[in-house]
Amino acid sequence: MTRKSAMAVMLTLCLSLPGISRAANVKLGFINSITGPEAPIGENITNGVTLAIEDLEKKGIHVELLKQDDTGKPQISMSAMEELAGKGVAGVVGPYTSACANAVAKLADKYKVPEVIPAAAKEDITRQGNTWVYRMNAPADKYASVIMDAAMALGKPKTIAFIYENTDFGTSTTDSAKEYAQKLGLKVVANEPYSKGSPDYRSTLTKIKGNNPDLVFMVSYVADAILLMRQAREVGLQPHAFLGGGAGFTTAQFANEANISNYVMTSTQWTKDVKWPGAKDFFDRYMAKFGKEPTYHAACAYESMRILAETAAAADGDREKTRAGLKNGKWDGIMGNVQFADYDGFTNQNNHQMLVQQIQHGNYETVYPSEFATKKAVYPFPRWK
Repeated sequence: MTRKSAMAVMLTLCLSLPGISRAANVKLGFINSITGPEAPIGENITNGVTLAIEDLEKKGIHVELLKQDDTGKPQISMSAMEELAGKGVAGVVGPYTSACANAVAKLADKYKVPEVIPAAAKEDITRQGNTWVYRMNAPADKYASVIMDAAMALGKPKTIAFIYENTDFGTSTTDSAKEYAQKLGLKVVANEPYSKGSPDYRSTLTKIKGNNPDLVFMVSYVADAILLMRQAREVGLQPHAFLGGGAGFTTAQFANEANISNYVMTSTQWTKDVKWPGAKDFFDRYMAKFGKEPTYHAACAYESMRILAETAAAADGDREKTRAGLKNGKWDGIMGNVQFADYDGFTNQNNHQMLVQQIQHGNYETVYPSEFATKKAVYPFPRWK
């Protein structure tokens, strides 16, 4: 055997070893709210995907990414999925909002395109038996249960009020929260849905104030989250705790409103200080590249793209093999342990551990569960100044 032939044999053997992969090209789709009202969170999702693609390139996986902007509208999102399916993508990451993800899920099964949803929370998305749809983030019921568990551990609240946007995300999250509140023995003293983007919530907040709730649970995207807290202060709404159901309450824009966001608690899928492999490194690299802190949406998107791309590359871009790889795989990374399982009526749902943060002096601090907490929660909510 010549020296050149021997080297070729050795290279072939190395490429077959676990953890060493040959260069691969994979075509994937990406549907996101790049413009429109949800663009601030959509930006986090895009940035997370960008970092994932950079890391995949280092592993020898080149991703040809076909991007689609759904502007947060389900009909546009559905058209985007149909277009991507026709262009031969091996899989799709997205879309972001619950309304869009719920609409697109049916098309993923229709066209047999593996879809990994990074951050949409409506429970029904993975409760329809769709075998081509996988979800990274915990669904809406977990947003509610983990933060109410935290409140119950911190004090002895007896009553709770709900104010939430009347969208798929808001309604689904709040329905789960009300059901869980009953299990905890909390009395619901107010249930107030609102139209997203309203200019004034003071009359509704004054009505809630009249019921003197121990807890106020809110589900909103960022603009409404800021306005709700600003007007809650104006009317003097003073519960033991303000609880934000993820989304707008987890953003830098909200935390920066220091005079109204301080000590608000929120459930989240990920934190920079959680002890999951690579979480802190992801935070540092995101800050260095984009000049701002990532929300959990960025982490969910990063891990969704990483897992889909690695699985599709191993399957040589074959959709059926990619679907099977997602179904049977297990991963460990910045979102902790990931496995798409069937349980409690869910199909291909990652049973993800959610966390609770509290904004303390402009910073998000992990305060629950105890094994992940880095700071002690401030409870009850201090009097407005």
